[in-house]
Amino acid sequence: MTANDVRFLEHDDFKVGGVRVPRDLVGGFRDSTDVKEPHELRQRFLDDGYVFLRGVLDTSDVLAAREEVFSRLVDVGEIEPPAIEGIATGQSRRRELADDLVAFWQSVSEGPALRCVSHSRPVRAIMQSLFGELARPQDYLWLRPRGVGWSTGLHYDHPFFARGSTRVCTVWIPLGEIPRADGPLMLVEGSHKFLDLIEPMHSQNELANRSPEAANRAAFDGEWNEDPIGFVRRRKTRLLSGDFCVGDVLVFGMNTLHGSHDNHSVNGRVRLSCDVRYQPASDPLDERYFGPDPTGASGEGYGDMNSCKPLTEV
Repeated sequence: MTANDVRFLEHDDFKVGGVRVPRDLVGGFRDSTDVKEPHELRQRFLDDGYVFLRGVLDTSDVLAAREEVFSRLVDVGEIEPPAIEGIATGQSRRRELADDLVAFWQSVSEGPALRCVSHSRPVRAIMQSLFGELARPQDYLWLRPRGVGWSTGLHYDHPFFARGSTRVCTVWIPLGEIPRADGPLMLVEGSHKFLDLIEPMHSQNELANRSPEAANRAAFDGEWNEDPIGFVRRRKTRLLSGDFCVGDVLVFGMNTLHGSHDNHSVNGRVRLSCDVRYQPASDPLDERYFGPDPTGASGEGYGDMNSCKPLTEV
């Protein structure tokens, strides 16, 4: 093996916190694209804690959303033209050019091309099949451009959504290709059945509902986030991930541990994705995430997101 081969393998591996994930601890998602019967899709979700669907969204719509978002970041000097490539400049004029960072990020997150993907008829149809009834998306949307060096620690979503429906699901959509070097999403295999972790987390619902800080602690603070690689090895499980393509969709539940690998792109490409929560339309709503000006978990609206800050500051 040559030195070039070694560099290629290091670049091609998944990393967490700068550490290469051993290949025996990495697995791929079960592909449910060809599952036609809703009851079978629901069973897959119960069995795995997620469903992964390849190429189910219109490619041109997804790429239009990508260009729309990155064009806004070109305007504030954070992305090099052409916008579609998503290459970071390493600089930002966002604070200088945007009078209100929160209003700026909300306007980006509510772009028509982006919403044409996240709240689209195909996504609603997928969620209707999973719920067995009409599905309703939240109005609040998490848009995540992630530069080189960034990752998201393993966490549960449940503490942030403990009000309203108990059947909320996350729909995660890559806005462009996300190869493993760019920091794709990862799930802990079988984690939706880790009752010894899930039940204590649920016992904190009342406190989490009153305190965003308590919700954050319940979601992130645990052995799963302190040492993700050691955690999956002790649990005799794996980190599921892969190379995502335009049009892919991953749906998972509130009790499935997930995060993202490090973005260690060699050309400075920013990883772009969005996630939006769906629930059965007949279930009670969590008012924090619905309406023309949703407050989000903390009450700060879109100001609660790291993405509200310039790319150079996150």
